[in-house]
Amino acid sequence: MKRIKHKKLWLTLIVFIVLVSGVFVGAGLYFFKVACVPGHKSFLSGHSAYVKKSDPLYSQKIWFKKHKKQKWSIKSADGKYRLVANYIPDKNSRKSVIILPGYMDTKEDMGEYATLFHQLGYNSLTPDPRSQGESQGKYIGYGWPEKDDIKKWLNLLLAKKGKKQQIVIFGVSMGGATAMMVSGLKLPAQVKAFVEDCGYTSVKDEIEHEAKVLYGMPAFPRFPLVEILSGINRIKVGYFLNDGSSIVQLHKNHRPMLFIHGAKDTFVPTKMVYRNYQATRGQKELWVAPNAKHAQSFAKHPQEYKLRLQTFLAKYIN
Repeated sequence: MKRIKHKKLWLTLIVFIVLVSGVFVGAGLYFFKVACVPGHKSFLSGHSAYVKKSDPLYSQKIWFKKHKKQKWSIKSADGKYRLVANYIPDKNSRKSVIILPGYMDTKEDMGEYATLFHQLGYNSLTPDPRSQGESQGKYIGYGWPEKDDIKKWLNLLLAKKGKKQQIVIFGVSMGGATAMMVSGLKLPAQVKAFVEDCGYTSVKDEIEHEAKVLYGMPAFPRFPLVEILSGINRIKVGYFLNDGSSIVQLHKNHRPMLFIHGAKDTFVPTKMVYRNYQATRGQKELWVAPNAKHAQSFAKHPQEYKLRLQTFLAKYIN
């Protein structure tokens, strides 16, 4: 009798574990879809096609909308997807910038930055990341697979515009993290500097932060849910979330980098920029923009943003 009860107890325990595991895997798949599959995101405000005259960056956005753009394309680094970019030349300038959009943003959403760099005398190349805008793809990579695509864009830029180009890599939010991840790669000597605006320390850090902020998720069940999501991401996208680390890549970087972050950023918390800043090995500058929320430093301080960018880049590019 005792042996039968013991077996029933073990069977009940096994069934319970299987059911709980199933619930967590199901939840992990749900959060993977929310975080990594392209589509409407309720937690994002999105971009309006209409530009209001009250917009502090109205003139920059209107210039971009009216300006003629070339369309460039490449195959992704893994050969799976066709990627598309805008290219805007600046006469015969040998200064070029690659502008990297944020999470679910497109090359068209980066118009104010393309205008800014045009005013500073730069050619601009703005790719749509995988699965965003006109670029093909199944999943949002948060910058980790995209970093290798950017290296291909670099090589195309040099092939088309010549080896005398001096190149800056600039990104905002996910684009900022992508720029930092790119900085740890072996790059052509023509890459002279980086500018990252409100990028995160790692993909895992950012997803854990959003799980806590957006869903009010406590330490449990945030762990093990994020670990399960990480495993799903490894199967579908090709890397564990913790592998997508800006900090690890910055440890390999010896090129100059300007770090920008809004003082009131809660989406990518401001505290992350200090860890990123400490990690890089090259010349560096940091500007925490007063009263600026996520990706709003330029809109909040357009003149100072331009001046800081111009002053920093003038030290390394002529």
